[in-house]
Amino acid sequence: MKRPLPLKIAKALVKLSNGEIITASSAKHPFVTLLIKEGLIISKGKHKKTLQLRNKSELDDFIENQLQINNIENYVRILEEDVQNRANLVKTTTDSKTKKIRTFKGFLINSYSPINATLNGEKICINPPQGSYMFISDFESFKIPEDITIVGMENAENFHRIRQQQYLFEDINPLFISRYPQNQNTDFIKWMKQIPNNYLHFGDFDFAGIGIYLNEYKKHLGDKAHFYIPQDIKINIENNGNRERYNKQNINFEINCIKENKLKELVDLIKKSQKGLDQEFYIK
Repeated sequence: MKRPLPLKIAKALVKLSNGEIITASSAKHPFVTLLIKEGLIISKGKHKKTLQLRNKSELDDFIENQLQINNIENYVRILEEDVQNRANLVKTTTDSKTKKIRTFKGFLINSYSPINATLNGEKICINPPQGSYMFISDFESFKIPEDITIVGMENAENFHRIRQQQYLFEDINPLFISRYPQNQNTDFIKWMKQIPNNYLHFGDFDFAGIGIYLNEYKKHLGDKAHFYIPQDIKINIENNGNRERYNKQNINFEINCIKENKLKELVDLIKKSQKGLDQEFYIK
């Protein structure tokens, strides 16, 4: 998966988050330019320009909404580990193109009703007890019935508490997939491309959630992917939506490229009400 930020730029953002003032020349990147344009980073000086952060929490929110990085410090640590792993592999193989070692591959699944499936040619029953999940590692051999709809849960709390959302999916047979940890997302997309099942994305009802759906799933899965929109979304956004969160978000997708009519209507609703709604609202 393509890195949303180079290690050098991510380190510069960490320095700014820690209150340091850095030179503009050490953080040349389109995303930094965007941060300056948005007023999150202050640029000073005429000849030797410096950069200073205005507000750490606003930067954290912007990075999460725009790049889906929920902790910039952890992001840097993970990239540094990747660099170290690559260096060690070069030393032992003298091949700089050797792929990095992945301790785990696959993705987390959950279900509130039994689903018969096969894994490595053996029959299994997906029926995790409440409070537990299943992790599918050999996803290449993982097969489920074609009438099962894959429901992608954007937020961890919703994935954990699927039984409290059962009322939302009474008209389908769902198998729930967790978006986290995000480094497993590539495996999930590979698996989805090799099976005929449809994908339903259940995420936050705001520009960030729609961006995640379009940029991480829809562009890879095409017509088999749809964004889940509850029937009562209009009244719930108007009465329970969050205006502050709306004000912090920018649109990172092309509205004119959206082909799903209901999703277009949702975008219009969010813009009109100037509010967004967390998917956790639907946990009963």
